[in-house]
Amino acid sequence: MNGVFGWAVLLYYLLTNLLLFGLMGFDKLKAQKDWRRIPEKNLLLVGLLSGGVGGLISQQVFRHKTRKPLFWLVFILSFFLHLAIWFWLVRTFGR
Repeated sequence: MNGVFGWAVLLYYLLTNLLLFGLMGFDKLKAQKDWRRIPEKNLLLVGLLSGGVGGLISQQVFRHKTRKPLFWLVFILSFFLHLAIWFWLVRTFGR
């Protein structure tokens, strides 16, 4: 997988992980200000769709959701699931 498709995939992962990172940071700000929060299911869904790397990084940077095992589990499993899917796709359809 190369060319335009490869760049599109890279851009997808970059943007979705930046989105997740930003959402986690914004949710932390909302928690500190006692504002209405971003629903956890939304953060977890973006984590599943993005591969979870942005979520794992944001947990450390913002010290947010670090005591929630579900977030660690979803982000880590999402990372390995995306990795396995790409390994299979490259092995099956790659050159």
